[in-house]
Amino acid sequence: MKQFRIKDNSITKKEDFYKVHNLVSCIVDKSLEQLEREGVFVFPELVKNCEDITKDQMILQSFNNYYRAGNVMGFIGMGDERIVIKSRFSGEKEDYFFQYLLERVLEVPNIVNLYTDASQDNQLYNLLLFLFPHYLKAAIRKGLFKTYIRREYNDTNVKGNIDIARHIKKNIPFVGKIAYSQREYAYDNYLMELIRHTIEFIKSKSYGHKLLATIKDEVDLVVSATSDYREVDRRQIIIKNQNKAVRNAFFQEYRSLQQLCILILRNEKHQFGLGTRRVYGILFDGAWLWEEYVNMLIGDKFYHPMNKGGYGAQWLFNGKGLIYPDFIGMDHTHRVVADAKYKSVENIGNKDYLQVLAYMFRFDAKKGYYLYPESNDGEEVELFLNTGVSFEKNVKTRDDISVIKHGLKIPNGSSSYNDFKVMIRKHEEEFKSTMKL
Repeated sequence: MKQFRIKDNSITKKEDFYKVHNLVSCIVDKSLEQLEREGVFVFPELVKNCEDITKDQMILQSFNNYYRAGNVMGFIGMGDERIVIKSRFSGEKEDYFFQYLLERVLEVPNIVNLYTDASQDNQLYNLLLFLFPHYLKAAIRKGLFKTYIRREYNDTNVKGNIDIARHIKKNIPFVGKIAYSQREYAYDNYLMELIRHTIEFIKSKSYGHKLLATIKDEVDLVVSATSDYREVDRRQIIIKNQNKAVRNAFFQEYRSLQQLCILILRNEKHQFGLGTRRVYGILFDGAWLWEEYVNMLIGDKFYHPMNKGGYGAQWLFNGKGLIYPDFIGMDHTHRVVADAKYKSVENIGNKDYLQVLAYMFRFDAKKGYYLYPESNDGEEVELFLNTGVSFEKNVKTRDDISVIKHGLKIPNGSSSYNDFKVMIRKHEEEFKSTMKL
């Protein structure tokens, strides 16, 4: 396996990618939306009808003699070439910050250290398995998937189409039974069977029962709905789901779950595209993970519109100018807006200023925040808005409107993952207590 490691938001010389040049040629300057269409599993799934810069985000962007990495973390490969994208806060071997984000935001249990496993295939596979509870929960919220299926019968209660060939095979000499088939609307269908097969496969893992314990009610619903489950049917069920993707927009969550289940079951014996030209992988949008993580820290004081799900949309004008500010303060007398930025403080610049100032103007806020992960012991920076016009030589600084760059210190040099968690939880308390609300 030819493997190359990079970090998110990094710049690397093109010549350094020589071991994985075939893979790079297939993914460079392609957006996540394009890669998702080619079969790469992107989390969270891209919502096409929402304005969101992440769908245009690239894994690698070419400029001059360098490649620039974006906010994406995870794995991507083709044939025997693979690129591992770690968080920029990772160490030589471990990536505690990425693991911590997954554990907090997706409730991924700390069962297997994703980056110390000897097998890279197992690392990738563990990510797939740990995503299953999240996707099953989201799908079951829509209710159990129900669709038309055709069942075969051989009895005296004929209700459908008589199957002559099967009747001759089964009922000669004639004993009173008729072979027929009937189209029925049922829960026990190809997709629910696929989910059941995935559940049973996860149960076979050493940590499977602990993983599924977080979704016990959802698992029980699937098991009770799939009375026709037989382990020997697994290959046939996988093929049927590959050929019959969920199309109904209402069941989009089931479409994503279907893709995940196929990846898990199909790669049980065939590890992730080896020997093929197909691009494969799992990619996590670091900006989304960071935003959801920040919401867990400050959500008791802020509204959190979610552009991925189309929840909490705001308008600049009457029906015009749809916006999704990251956070809107709940205190309407001293309104504050905040923008989560998964990038280093020096890269928060002009476009970011314009965006948060527009939000501040829209919500009559005197104070705005940039909330970002901090790798150093940097101090909070408060920028006060100017007034006046340079042509009239009357520019001066206001003291009532400002934006603040407020960083959360990410520990480095931790001796273990548990040590990292103790340290970052202290930093979380400092992060919350020092916000001037």
